[in-house]
Amino acid sequence: MIHRTDQQPATMRRNIAAMDPFTAAAFAWQSSFVFTLRSAQLWAQPATAHSVLADYAYEKQRAFTAGAFAAGRAAMAGAAAPAVLAAALAPAHRRVRANMRKLTKG
Repeated sequence: MIHRTDQQPATMRRNIAAMDPFTAAAFAWQSSFVFTLRSAQLWAQPATAHSVLADYAYEKQRAFTAGAFAAGRAAMAGAAAPAVLAAALAPAHRRVRANMRKLTKG
């Protein structure tokens, strides 16, 4: 069965515009901000760096896996390429925003 883009579920249509240039720029800035703050924390506390780095790696694996499955679901539902991309990146966007909020609150 072939799905046209005008027959996509509402959540897929909503995510099509999720990767506009401003969203991409904000994601890039937030990612670099989180990386910088986490690097500074690791530098300041080298004794705990090993376990913290393992936690960071596991967090990235979870976000990647969630994104891969979301992209697969979107593609199997017949979503357009921008919606598949948005579904793939949504878990990473959520994690970066959550990490930034956590890091800036103290």
